[in-house]
Amino acid sequence: MKIAVVGAGIAGLACAHRLAQLGQDVTLYEGGGWFGGHSNTVDVTLDGVTHGVDTGFLVYNNATYPNLTRLFDTLGVDTAGTDMSFSVKLPLGGRQLEWAGASLATVFAQRRNLLRPAFLGMLRDILRFNRAATALALDSTPGSGLAATAGMALGHYLDLHGYGRAFRDWYLLPMAACIWSCPTGQMLEFPLSSFVRFCHNHGLLQVSGRPQWRTVSGGSREYVQRMLASIPQRRLNMPVRQVQRLPGGGALTVGLRTGSGTELYDEVVLACHSDQALAMLERPVAAEREVLGAIRYQPNRAVLHTDSRCLPQRRKAWSAWNYQGGVDEYGASRVCVHYLLNMLQPLPFTTPVMVSLNPIDEPARGSVLASFDYAHPVFDQRAVAAQQRLPALQGQAHTWFAGAWTGYGFHEDGLKSGLQIAAALVQKTVLSHASHATHATNATNATNATNATNATNAT
Repeated sequence: MKIAVVGAGIAGLACAHRLAQLGQDVTLYEGGGWFGGHSNTVDVTLDGVTHGVDTGFLVYNNATYPNLTRLFDTLGVDTAGTDMSFSVKLPLGGRQLEWAGASLATVFAQRRNLLRPAFLGMLRDILRFNRAATALALDSTPGSGLAATAGMALGHYLDLHGYGRAFRDWYLLPMAACIWSCPTGQMLEFPLSSFVRFCHNHGLLQVSGRPQWRTVSGGSREYVQRMLASIPQRRLNMPVRQVQRLPGGGALTVGLRTGSGTELYDEVVLACHSDQALAMLERPVAAEREVLGAIRYQPNRAVLHTDSRCLPQRRKAWSAWNYQGGVDEYGASRVCVHYLLNMLQPLPFTTPVMVSLNPIDEPARGSVLASFDYAHPVFDQRAVAAQQRLPALQGQAHTWFAGAWTGYGFHEDGLKSGLQIAAALVQKTVLSHASHATHATNATNATNATNATNATNAT
């Protein structure tokens, strides 16, 4: 089969890489200026040294990223252990509240927190929530545990069980905003069952024994380049303007229109955000409009820079992930996270290097190295319902959908979805060949029978 894969993030790369390995005629399209999507490594020169730093995808672990772990092992990608510490900086009564979770020393890096009853209450609520959420995740009794919370949002659960505002605003929502790159207000709409299941699977509900997180040595482009080596037909800076599903049940029934014209394929995989996929479809059916249009996206601006003033004032609180609270001009909460890359990646720099997501305080102009626009899916009840309907759309009109948005929004989810679509396409090819072989056999048998009958009659 002749297959087009649109989008060269982890989902599209995984799908095209697997199809190419299995001998399929596959072409990979990327509308942007680099292959890899959120795997975007940039060369930085500091302290007399040039080295690649990542600006999107940064970390994974062996326990909850099994497909990614196997991929890196197969590709021979070197990885290194990394720090996943977390800090919070918030405006509080004209001052700043600062704390970090690496140890008791960093929890009380700001000594006045020892005298804040609300802060001590937050610590008690953290332990209480971890116990309660773990119990929910482990309870498999029908009608209880997470099964009993179907349709409940995270915010409703917090209200129902009396968790304090300090726990909510100084810990849980900042942590969740860092993970999903989503404003805290939107996180309150997150389905409780999905939130608890994710936190439990990733060891976020336990104080000790958490999985060891890892990062790609040399930057994530190391794995991207190895995957591209097996995909000879790839087209960069070529956005697909329209996907046309043509009438007829024969070969080459999907047209991809780009700035260079229209090319025909047997099957197309839209490995991009769901809203982008919907916009490409020339005549989407009602179910496609409903499913693909149900998932919202949070635009996020990532600034690569060296201005350490964005980090906590107390250096003891500096962490790999640093949340900064604030509001926009309309009073709505903002998601602002400063990733300290020196702690996340093995970099040869002494100068602090950061990626700030939606910086509240703009880094000094002379410190900015690059800026990128990303978008992350928002998982509310409507989005989860749409995910459950997606399997019914796969393969209809020779069109398939892949992406991290089909799961929790992370690299493992994108990789898993790409591999699943590749497997389904290969199975379709096998079944198609088997069907053709059966028809050919039947036709041969029929011809032989006819010839035998004619010969008999002639005799």
